[in-house]
Amino acid sequence: MSRNYKFHNPKAAYFVSFATVYWIDVFTRQPYFQILAEAITYCRKEKGMELFAYCFMPNHVHFIFRSFNGDPASLLRDFKKYTSKRIVTAIRENFRESRREWLLEMFGNAASKKKNVKNYQLWQHHNKPVELWSAKVIKQKLDYIHKNPIRSGFVVHPEEWKFSSARNLQGDHSVMEIDDIGFLG
Repeated sequence: MSRNYKFHNPKAAYFVSFATVYWIDVFTRQPYFQILAEAITYCRKEKGMELFAYCFMPNHVHFIFRSFNGDPASLLRDFKKYTSKRIVTAIRENFRESRREWLLEMFGNAASKKKNVKNYQLWQHHNKPVELWSAKVIKQKLDYIHKNPIRSGFVVHPEEWKFSSARNLQGDHSVMEIDDIGFLG
């Protein structure tokens, strides 16, 4: 992995993106999105996550976050490990999931290619963290996150995408709370 994609400053805010294996559209049902939201809420309360922006797309996630405890790599690792287990279990137990066998087969196939993964792999391993060092860079990443559903053709306005902090910035905290980004929020 390139030096450009590591958490060099443990106290900094970071923009991260991570995708499902094979870019599979896993997040097509409300319960799977809800697992992500609940995990973030837990991480904010119990693991020292400060979440400033987010967007959950069908096959990838974007965050702007900081680890209050100074360990962003471990925080993100734990988040991905937990959500992977919960989402795979939710898929396995959802007999109404029309893609259940195929999804589990794809996750199993991805896991079989990695020595450090057992049974199923939901997330790709890289996160591509980018340290946010200036207001200009923060604004750029914030715009990128919030315009992602527009670029994908899902909505016309950023706040129309349910699982995006663009809604929070409009005063809608119905999905989950985020932390104040300060001068940009």
